[in-house]
Amino acid sequence: MKNLKILFTLTMIVAGINFAAAQDNGIAKSLGLYIFPSNDQDKATQETDEMACFKWAKEQTGYDPLNPTQVVGATVDKSADGTAIKGSAKGAAGGAAIGAIAGDTGKGAAIGATVGAVRGRRAKVGGDAKQQQANDQDAATKSKELENDYKKAFSVCMEGKGYTIK
Repeated sequence: MKNLKILFTLTMIVAGINFAAAQDNGIAKSLGLYIFPSNDQDKATQETDEMACFKWAKEQTGYDPLNPTQVVGATVDKSADGTAIKGSAKGAAGGAAIGAIAGDTGKGAAIGATVGAVRGRRAKVGGDAKQQQANDQDAATKSKELENDYKKAFSVCMEGKGYTIK
């Protein structure tokens, strides 16, 4: 419990530092946006407007750019699914056929089963890796969509307050 309190305290300190840094540099700048005060607003007014738009965009999108939502790709189940067994059965059948030609069906079936099991397992591992990569890419895309939605909301708010934003 004590460790949890310490972790929470440290998290709040880091969030406060990030928030202060965003205020010093301007929220828009931390988002990679450029703002021009079209109605001759002064720096203090712009900072106030940025803070108001920061809060409004956060409420509208549910996304906090200073503490972004961590989207994690679904984890692929790497447990055995019978692929090695299916590969073993196919390999045994092929090995038995080859063994029959060579004169030892049992030995051919055993070798074929082993080779088939290894191939089946490799195919499963390769397929799992490709699926995990696709899941991770989907998560990265979702994270970027959340950030872009926030930037749109923030930009709309700032434009409504008389700023040009790119």
